[in-house]
Amino acid sequence: MTVQEIKEIKITQGLIEQHGLSAEEYEKIKSLLGREPNYTELGIFSVMWSEHCSYKSSRAILKRFPIAGRHIIQGPGENAGVVAIDDDLAMVFKIESHNHPSYIEPYQGAATGVGGIIRDIFTMGARPVACLNSLRFGPLNHPKNRYLMTRVVAGIAGYGNCMGIPTVGGEVCFEACYSQNPLINVFCLGIAKRDRIFYARACGEGNPVIYVGSSTGRDGIHGATMASEEFNEQSEERRPTVQVGDPFTEKLLLEACLELMKTNYIIGIQDMGAAGLTCSNCEMAGRGGAGVEIDLDLVPAREKGMTPYEIMLSESQERMLIVAAKGREDAVKEIFAKWDLHGVSIGHVTADGNMRVKKGGQVVADIPALALTDNAPAYLRPKIMPDYIDEVQSWTPDGLPEPKDYTSVLERMMGSPALGSKAWVYEQYDHMVRINTILFPGADASLLRIMGTPYGIGMTVDGNGRYCYLDPKTGGMLAVAEAARNLVCTGARPLAITNCLNFGDPENPEVMWQFDETVEGIAEACRFFDTPVTGGNVSFYNQTLGEPVFPTPVIGMAGVLQDCRAYVTPWFKHDGDLVCIIGGTGGHLGGSEYLKAEHGIIKGMPPRINLALEAKAQKACLRGIGLGIIRSAHDCSEGGLAVAMAESCFSPYGSIGAEINLDKSDRADALLFGETASRIIVSMNEKRLPEWERLATKIAVPWQIVGHVGGDRLKIGPWISSPVERLRHLWERALAGVIDQ
Repeated sequence: MTVQEIKEIKITQGLIEQHGLSAEEYEKIKSLLGREPNYTELGIFSVMWSEHCSYKSSRAILKRFPIAGRHIIQGPGENAGVVAIDDDLAMVFKIESHNHPSYIEPYQGAATGVGGIIRDIFTMGARPVACLNSLRFGPLNHPKNRYLMTRVVAGIAGYGNCMGIPTVGGEVCFEACYSQNPLINVFCLGIAKRDRIFYARACGEGNPVIYVGSSTGRDGIHGATMASEEFNEQSEERRPTVQVGDPFTEKLLLEACLELMKTNYIIGIQDMGAAGLTCSNCEMAGRGGAGVEIDLDLVPAREKGMTPYEIMLSESQERMLIVAAKGREDAVKEIFAKWDLHGVSIGHVTADGNMRVKKGGQVVADIPALALTDNAPAYLRPKIMPDYIDEVQSWTPDGLPEPKDYTSVLERMMGSPALGSKAWVYEQYDHMVRINTILFPGADASLLRIMGTPYGIGMTVDGNGRYCYLDPKTGGMLAVAEAARNLVCTGARPLAITNCLNFGDPENPEVMWQFDETVEGIAEACRFFDTPVTGGNVSFYNQTLGEPVFPTPVIGMAGVLQDCRAYVTPWFKHDGDLVCIIGGTGGHLGGSEYLKAEHGIIKGMPPRINLALEAKAQKACLRGIGLGIIRSAHDCSEGGLAVAMAESCFSPYGSIGAEINLDKSDRADALLFGETASRIIVSMNEKRLPEWERLATKIAVPWQIVGHVGGDRLKIGPWISSPVERLRHLWERALAGVIDQ
């Protein structure tokens, strides 16, 4: 299609609708341009004003998040957040979703999700050191869900392993609502020098705009628009909108960019992610208060005859855009040539504030950069509490039959994919590459050393869609609290979060109510724990044929361990050690895995959380670890106390039993399998008990001795007695046995 033919394409109402734009939005486009857009400009507005790129339904609500703090160097608004470790070093991290592409083409969808988040990190000047992922699928008794899971895991492993970046943990969850819309959220963290952080800004009239990396093809066109639509029967036919990744090229791109970042040649740099050339150009111009002019005839293309529309909207992977200092073009290109990558000057920075695109000597798009970014539509969508809320929250366990055999219940739960070992997943990941991994996958959180320093970095991802379905605000608070608790159980102090907010159609008032309440809960907990939000991702339209997924916020949290040697693990260590519970026992059945698995019920209020109690429990655990009193620490969450005790009996080096005595409650199932918040199981040498008592008294945190370590069985009161090796076998085969069937 020639430039002239593109100009002559008539913009019809049908074409506008195909581009996901409303009539009102199209009128706003005409007002901003002072004229009708041409076909290429319509496509550019379509992707930049899509929900995926513009956050038009969430921007106003996201302003509630606390984003500043004493450790925060860069909050939301850049490729990734930046958090200080000390006066010299910083950690750079972010979480993103790749949900829709991973359903349509699971291997490439997941792989390019990994590639994209890695680029977000090294774009800021940080070397990526580790990845985590949060995965949600439908029940594995359905063949399609098993297929999706195996291909997604293969895609994550295939890309991350080739990059030489360890994938050190994460979470895998299963619910029926994710059957036709899996959630694939990927977290990456890197380390940078504080004085060598780079930003995505174009400034300095005449400075060259340089395209680097792989060439541009037709893959991924309208990927951002596709990610902003509900699934239907035709969704699986949209494979051309899924990008194709090449981790070997990305590895070269990473090293070339980090080499360039040792110079003073870069003014600004941005990954070509969603919306490709369009997004990188207009966002850099908008942030820098400048304009850019590019010539598409200079863009390296892997396919012949690509139109301006296709080049601007392509989401081909492994590409970056650099604004360099004028006169340094050749030096920049030499570095990329050394790494066998394209390095081409395709334009320059202007002073007029427009993104101007040329091809064939003619202007094919001329748009104010801010019209595509800051002036994108922003909506305050209607919000209505769903009708189901009153019904599910009014549920009580009155009349719920108690099990006759609690040992059998525990064994079934330990053998379920939801609670069993996820080793089948993480054993496919190279989690030891670069030899900095201290705490391997399967613990409450992951730990890495920063080579050449005493520091350790703690990382975790956490969320519970079932809790948020039942009470979104409480669910949001619980997600932040559990993420912090996971870090604390290793000895790391939480510093900040990034989040991935996975929800249904924002034009549905019930979905927007869920979103609003969840954000409020996350914001309240982040303010309380002083863990500001550094950025993240909102993923709407996660629904198929009108059925949304559970409201699913995923919290990615990072923290610091001052001495990377002073960490603890979740498993019991020595015969005779005392087993204690920090935070009390309790017994809350609402929203629990037990209630769902044993009774088929997803109802009740999720566990209530007392933030002050949570903070005390975490403080006591951290100090106990720091003083060397605590030998093991394990978060008590999904599955409740009995499951957490069983998990504490399993170590990579063998198994050890425990005898636990709990005070009788009204319902033994609530005591054993209820998911009351703010509880940590710890073990310690009895000789250290006086020190612990003084510490706990000073902090005023509730705690109790509940048993001791030893033997070859897990015994819990009069209810449970099972050989630890049997529990371990069931737990280890829980996921692998289903996948291999």
